[in-house]
Amino acid sequence: MSSKQGQLFSESLMEQLKQRFHFVDRDVDGRERLFFDNAGGSFRLKTATEAFASIDALPDCPERIHERARHLQDIQARGEADIRRILNARDGSVYLSLTASAAMFEMVRAVMENVPGTNAVTTILEHPSSFDAMKLYSERTGKTLRVAPSNAQTGGVDADAIVSLIDENTALLSVMYASNISGAKLDIAAIVEAARAKKPDLFIIVDAVQHAPHAVIDLQKTPVDGINFAPYKFFGCRGSGVSWLSERLAELPHHRLEAKEKGEWELGSPAPAQFGVVSAIVDYVAWIGAQFSDAEDRRERFVQGMQRIENHERALLSMLLDGVDGQRGLRAMEGVQVYWDHPDLAQRDLIVGIGFDGLEPAAAVREYEQRGVIVYERIGTSLYSGRMLRSFKLDGAVRISPLHCHAPRDIARFLAATENVASAGRRGG
Repeated sequence: MSSKQGQLFSESLMEQLKQRFHFVDRDVDGRERLFFDNAGGSFRLKTATEAFASIDALPDCPERIHERARHLQDIQARGEADIRRILNARDGSVYLSLTASAAMFEMVRAVMENVPGTNAVTTILEHPSSFDAMKLYSERTGKTLRVAPSNAQTGGVDADAIVSLIDENTALLSVMYASNISGAKLDIAAIVEAARAKKPDLFIIVDAVQHAPHAVIDLQKTPVDGINFAPYKFFGCRGSGVSWLSERLAELPHHRLEAKEKGEWELGSPAPAQFGVVSAIVDYVAWIGAQFSDAEDRRERFVQGMQRIENHERALLSMLLDGVDGQRGLRAMEGVQVYWDHPDLAQRDLIVGIGFDGLEPAAAVREYEQRGVIVYERIGTSLYSGRMLRSFKLDGAVRISPLHCHAPRDIARFLAATENVASAGRRGG
């Protein structure tokens, strides 16, 4: 398979990957199930859930001087270092909050309330946590919110459409790394470079929640001021959002305990178990990387692992679209429309949006469940989907999001189920 279409993991490694996650092939009741909703969450690493449980069970406060407290401090320090490895961040501040959405509101507030400017720029495809934060603080600070439109063909937002809205009076650019509706990647490197050419000191915040589990992020190549991701969408556990802030963003006025350093954003007691989850994620991805590289550096092994994940997922995406093992792909199925079908698979994360003749998205999702397949309906009345779908002039879509621990046989089974659902739609349900 060509690099444009990705490269699969070997069958032997594939089986090892599946074994490292909970409930990949069967649900909690032991029933066979395909879980293709890994953009609303993701499969949990067994080591991540074990790390959380074992660390969180400890009664010790990490803000003490005894041996077990020092052990918890070490876990937190390693987790913070691993967050920096995920992002290739070398300075600034790491901030763990209850959710990635909460951190986004805090980062946007800090910039909008304290940085001069008459306008702020975002895109129509942003998650509500960033779009609504930008709207709220634009209104509170009297700034004009400029919104870049979507591209209905690619499912993303063109870099030029974003950069054209930026001028010397722009206080903040907030942009997502990839759409959790269409899977389309935004060209963050080009956007950052062109935006800073127009305004060198522009503050830029990036929502990487959707994209982080699917490809390498390198802040040395895309120097932004704030970025977030969610461990629960990155093979980890719910209960925390992870953010990194540049020194200048971290030192803007924000909610903080007065006695702490100016750039410190943590409030309350630390949660070492959440840092342990991040280290379990990095351990796993670096383990994948070690199957292909002799590198000793942990960041380098992590990068190798993420690149292999990206390549495997691209191969799965190609199979979804064009078929596998004699099974027709989505592009060739009667009664199925593939939305945002950009031919360059390197420009997409492993998400596909489709529609059915004769079936509304919610009805199609129920049909899938009857066949042992879990997917998600994106509908116009949803607070998480409506604005984005309207920008594409769509009422809804069925979102398909496998993960790298799925194999070609899983894709073949899904495609067979899809043909069955499509037939049901043509028959009238």
